[in-house]
Amino acid sequence: MRFDDFEAMVRVCVERLGERAGRQFAGMARRGFCLERAAGGSQATGGCRLGGAALLDPGTSWPRAGGYPYSLFAVLDTDALAPWLGAELPVRPGLLNFFYFDPDVPYEEYSKLDFAHGTGLVIAADPARAVEMAAPAPARTFPPTPVRAAEVVMLPDIWDVEDGDIEYDKDEHWGANSFLMARMEEFDSNTMGMHCAFGWPDTSYTVPVTGRDDAGRPDVHLLQLAEDAELEWGWGDAGTLYFTIPAKAFAEGDFGQAEAQGICA
Repeated sequence: MRFDDFEAMVRVCVERLGERAGRQFAGMARRGFCLERAAGGSQATGGCRLGGAALLDPGTSWPRAGGYPYSLFAVLDTDALAPWLGAELPVRPGLLNFFYFDPDVPYEEYSKLDFAHGTGLVIAADPARAVEMAAPAPARTFPPTPVRAAEVVMLPDIWDVEDGDIEYDKDEHWGANSFLMARMEEFDSNTMGMHCAFGWPDTSYTVPVTGRDDAGRPDVHLLQLAEDAELEWGWGDAGTLYFTIPAKAFAEGDFGQAEAQGICA
């Protein structure tokens, strides 16, 4: 759920959920961005972009699985995003390259591949040293599309909330999801069909996107990529691609633990 103003978000939560539950829910807020095409690149946020070449440290190999290359979908410039994220960005990884494995591989070959690091990868690079690297065939390529990162405040959508996160009347509702569905429904999934970074993901498919660690901490959401007709990418029927990372790995800057999942209707 995205809001343009923090105080407005808190006010809505308290009005809809009550003082205690409303502030508990508001306490789950994270800062994030809606990624909008920057006209002519003039309004781009740093080096943030969709498609184009990867920006990798010299000597970094293009990621592959079984000899097949991953495709580069986006680059985020965290130095440009850091002022808004503040303490929610505990490390400064510089550039983050988002790769996903989707070449046209026959099923019989695909089923034999060893995805040691998953079908999605996030590779960090030093912006002072990074060089452009074009995708090798047969990786898919997309035109470089600079984006403006519009600052928003985000709450988790209904399906990324667990029963212990907020208080609710258990005689009236079967769970926290039911409580939020009844009180916050028109705000839920209001980032559906959008490209977003950080904050919380859209969960309009009635399944949680962010897992939790042993301490109950939700994963950190890094990037949400919706279907895009202009870039000619998509993931199944009205599908969305999500990149997340465990909270501990994010705090330590270990982006090798980031994962990608595509969810469709």
